[in-house]
Amino acid sequence: MKKYKPVICRDGFTMSIQAGVGMYSRPRTFSAEHYQEVEIGYPSAKESLILEYAEVPSTPTDTVYAYVPVHIVTLVIAKHGGMVSGEVPPGVIVLPA
Repeated sequence: MKKYKPVICRDGFTMSIQAGVGMYSRPRTFSAEHYQEVEIGYPSAKESLILEYAEVPSTPTDTVYAYVPVHIVTLVIAKHGGMVSGEVPPGVIVLPA
């Protein structure tokens, strides 16, 4: 099972982005060449762009976010200054920080 390293953005925002079997992603396989939706877990701050996908919206930093479209993940990373470290599943486009 592939576990992607947490994403750290230029402004310090962090989140886990996972995809595969047992995850809230599409497709739900480990060998996908491109994911359309991924699971985000435990962001370091409340993020309005993903709040609608939260399992428990009342605790935005202590919950997972199911089936988040990869284009939304790309926007979140860009909003926070780009990714300085971490890994993303195939399909998430990350511009240089």
